[in-house]
Amino acid sequence: MKTFEQKNVYITGGSSGIGLTAAKMLAAEGANVIVFSRNQDRLDQAVQEMQGQCKSGGQRVTAMQLDVSQHEEVNRVMAEAVEQFGIPDLLINSAGKAVPRPFEDIPYEQFDDIMRTNFHGAWCMIQALLPHMKKQGGGHIVNVSSMAGFIGVFGYADYGASKFAMMGLSETLRMELRQYNIKVSVLCPPDTDTPGYELENKTKPPETWEIGKTAKLIEPEVVVRALLKGIRKGRYMILANAEGWLIYWAKRFVPSVLDGMLERAVKRAQAQKK
Repeated sequence: MKTFEQKNVYITGGSSGIGLTAAKMLAAEGANVIVFSRNQDRLDQAVQEMQGQCKSGGQRVTAMQLDVSQHEEVNRVMAEAVEQFGIPDLLINSAGKAVPRPFEDIPYEQFDDIMRTNFHGAWCMIQALLPHMKKQGGGHIVNVSSMAGFIGVFGYADYGASKFAMMGLSETLRMELRQYNIKVSVLCPPDTDTPGYELENKTKPPETWEIGKTAKLIEPEVVVRALLKGIRKGRYMILANAEGWLIYWAKRFVPSVLDGMLERAVKRAQAQKK
């Protein structure tokens, strides 16, 4: 996908954060964009912001209310979206949330909600749209994971589980869907300055805060620029910056070094608590 001009783009979690930033930047590239989220007021605002970024008057930008964690609702809304908006050339599964806590403090209800939103939602979206993408002869799916999708981080037991699962799903789909000319990418952003990140800060344990000091908070525009570049180049793994790539390769080739850095951060926080 070398150009996004007049491509149909579906984005979950598109009313804020990385999803909304992607929606606006793709609208500026000439794409037709439909965003999905649970909050109708934020969706209305997102549409106004996308309209302000459109490259031409012939573009279509719109929104539909959707809870991606509800399988039947996803099937119903996707059927309506395909009929009214057209088959997606690009699907970006960006819906997600995190409520960092130590494992023992995470109630089952939170674990279930995180898994359903972050992982089941992507599964349901792909399952609903894949037959249409196969019928049109191709497309591109981007699953938004996280750097916590390949590194276990203190306080993110449920979130990390959902994002590791996203990595496994993406790798499998990459292999299975190649025969249908459907590319699959996985985006692994670091801590990003979004409304979701602000919510995370309300429950972060001291150990998680200390680990976070080792990495720089980046803007969503940086993440999305890397995303669009990765899509154009047909990359599977997409990371936001050089620091992200350094950590990724360290985890693969010198995991003991990275684990040692994280362990020292955790011990510093625990010593301060004592």
